Amino acid sequence: MVFVTKDIQKRDVSRLFTPTSIGKLQLKNRTVMAPLGLVGYADARGGFNKNIQELYIRRAKGGMGMITVGLVAVDYQDFFDLSLPCPIYDPIDFTKTSKEMLEQIHNYGTKAICMISAGMGRSAFPGVSKQMWAPSPQENRFDPKVMHRAMTVAEIQKTIEDYAKGAKICKDAGFDGVEIHAVHEGYLLDQFTMSFFNHRDDNYGGSLENRLRFPIEIVKAIKAACGADFPVTLRYSLKSFIRHLREGGLPGEHFAEQGRDVAEGLEVAKLFEAAGYDMLNVDAGTYDAWFWNHPPMYFEKKGIYNEFGAKVKSAVSIPVAVAGRMDDPEAINAAFDQDIDLVEFGRPLLADPDLVNKIKADAWEDVRPCISCHDGCLDRLAKGMPYSCTVNPETGHEAEYKLTAPLAKKNILVIGGGPAGLESAYICGTRGHQVTLLEAQDKLGGAILPGSVPSFKKDDYQLLVWFERQLAHMSNVTIQLNHAATKRDFNDPKFDTIIVATGATPIMPDFGSDQMLKAEDVLMGKAKVGEKVTIIGGGLVGCETALWLQRQGKQTTVVEMSDDICGGPAHTPFANYQMISELLPYNGVDVQTSTKVERVTGTQVVASDAQGNTKTIAGDAVICAIGYKPKDPFLQLLQTTDKETYLIGDAKRTGKIMTAIWDAYYIAKDI
Repeated sequence: MVFVTKDIQKRDVSRLFTPTSIGKLQLKNRTVMAPLGLVGYADARGGFNKNIQELYIRRAKGGMGMITVGLVAVDYQDFFDLSLPCPIYDPIDFTKTSKEMLEQIHNYGTKAICMISAGMGRSAFPGVSKQMWAPSPQENRFDPKVMHRAMTVAEIQKTIEDYAKGAKICKDAGFDGVEIHAVHEGYLLDQFTMSFFNHRDDNYGGSLENRLRFPIEIVKAIKAACGADFPVTLRYSLKSFIRHLREGGLPGEHFAEQGRDVAEGLEVAKLFEAAGYDMLNVDAGTYDAWFWNHPPMYFEKKGIYNEFGAKVKSAVSIPVAVAGRMDDPEAINAAFDQDIDLVEFGRPLLADPDLVNKIKADAWEDVRPCISCHDGCLDRLAKGMPYSCTVNPETGHEAEYKLTAPLAKKNILVIGGGPAGLESAYICGTRGHQVTLLEAQDKLGGAILPGSVPSFKKDDYQLLVWFERQLAHMSNVTIQLNHAATKRDFNDPKFDTIIVATGATPIMPDFGSDQMLKAEDVLMGKAKVGEKVTIIGGGLVGCETALWLQRQGKQTTVVEMSDDICGGPAHTPFANYQMISELLPYNGVDVQTSTKVERVTGTQVVASDAQGNTKTIAGDAVICAIGYKPKDPFLQLLQTTDKETYLIGDAKRTGKIMTAIWDAYYIAKDI
């Protein structure tokens, strides 16, 4: 078979591996693991549980220069008890578990700072905040019926004191510094700094100096408790990108900034440097423009914060760090070309803990790619679960899941070359089993193939490239394309174990027309459409297909029976949901929700709205994208065979890439 080559040129990123410093803290290279919320990673006394310890140790082994541990809670005034680690809850336990982790991190020559958070303020998900406070009385970001009260001065001052106490405990536990969370993303401290949210008339509101008082008093209190040389860094969003309350400004869009604009942001950066902050970890966005802080795949450009980091670097003399999908040599070099000091990796390190060592070895083609789906990381956090990774189920389970050689090597047949089949073959092959993978089509990938056609889904394609490369290097894995598995293959006595990963097939209801097209056929170029296209179904496939067609100059209408697209924010990671919800109308897609298709006549769709009014939507083509159903031609054999068999992925229940990969991993790791 022919394996495609990853479309990334080898580049010299040697500047990434030169030493640098933050104040007097010396770093072996310029790589930083970006902070991530530690929901579900606290032990029974507010320390670090074994899973998160091992996650960070594994990334240190992978070559990191510095790891930002956390975020952790400054106290449990607003955070629920033990929802996150917390240094002041039980300092003895926090110190003990920190030392267990830091000893091993430091053994790899990696430094570690701890990010301490004051909380979310009006950006709190409903039900996760005890105090429901903000700088001023505010509506909740997600539910305007929920109101937040203003923090009292006494509560502000206690938070500052707790920051100093917590930082001192972190220092005594062996941390090399702390990072303050955050004048970024519209969290509590960020809300205090913006006049859009801060309407106080005391010393913590009004003028810019007063609005910055809270985070400035924090750094001064920490320096007083820990010494002037103890590094204190700040997570900092230069620009807010708030178009309106709960609405973000899109890349390239011209709008009136309601939050912090660049001019004020640069002034703020200078004041933070003067106050004593030792580094600024720069990005952009707020919870009102959440896709900026957690960029989905719809940001096609990598290194999206470079421009903001460069502006801040021109205004301050302290180090500046940037994240923003920096797993790309051009993005890394662009950062250094603009005098940015440090490069941060967040989600890419969840996908591949050896990212930095692979970059150093110029082995970009072996980096397992982050696909910016948010399903395994951000969406789990939002639901109160520990973060992990769609493409790497071991993330967050390093202490529990370790691939081991089987007691007896088996001959395994994998039927289907989609994500579930590929992960099965990869894990079984890694463990030493003999694997034969049969794929009916002339290419591997299954549903990834049509799904990765739009340019904003190119990382899905790179995941396929990665699988192909890894499997090509395994002599114990055989792949046969253009081979539709049969009953004879299933019953072949040479196979001890059968994994059925045959995927799903599109649902095509009888709307009265035989001219309806499948979204996957249009994406793959098997079916052509005219200039005016109607898409039935406003799920992820329908919406992404509409955006792809609209950007080709088509006039696209999406018809969705429910009152929201993509299943709403409860079904789709919020940053992704918000961005595509804004991108569709911004690009001119006509989205008609609460609209039920009654029938299709040729290429005309007859539908009724929520009031029962009938309308006809004319067009040159109708694409059906209402969902999928499992495709399992081996169901009867699975039920009657004496062999060890498994049904996984979409063939068992339809889902996303994460469902398929996790299904496969959990089965394959124990065969």
